[in-house]
Amino acid sequence: MSSLTNEENTIILESIRNIPDFPKPGIMFKDISTLLGNPKAHNILMTHLENRYKSYNLDYIAGIDARGFIFGAVLADRLGIGFVPVRKKGKLPYTTVAEKYSLEYGFDEVEIHIDAFGDNGLNTEGNPSQVLLIDDLIATGGTAKAAASLIDKVGAHCVEACFILELGFLNGKEGIKAPVYSVLEID
Repeated sequence: MSSLTNEENTIILESIRNIPDFPKPGIMFKDISTLLGNPKAHNILMTHLENRYKSYNLDYIAGIDARGFIFGAVLADRLGIGFVPVRKKGKLPYTTVAEKYSLEYGFDEVEIHIDAFGDNGLNTEGNPSQVLLIDDLIATGGTAKAAASLIDKVGAHCVEACFILELGFLNGKEGIKAPVYSVLEID
């Protein structure tokens, strides 16, 4: 399994822009649009993820709405497997399964199509589809926990949850039943 060199780590981290006080005072927003616009940093990241996951025998990548779509779709293409969007409630046109999660003030929901990972979540061999969950950032972890639960709820198996950036001081990965891998961690 490959790991990033210190230089590669620095290139990726420095390509992520910090925006203070967004979306509210006291929050340092990590803007990945600058990473996406940096071909060198983006290629280093995607090559690293491709090398990490090529031996996992995955059937699908599930990307969390909306930035997880970007990394998930590119990685699924590189691995030659399917991509499934985990959407916010009301965005998918077919029969869905939903999972609620807590926000600071209230609740939200994510959903997937009931057949997103094959009939009853089974792959062509009749086994639970092996799914990697991916998103750009994990903070408090509510959305990721709900998304991982959805994967299992439809009969597939969440092999791992992957994040480009983890805000470790928020302990967001606690409670995710699948193993968690973060490319970069900020404490």
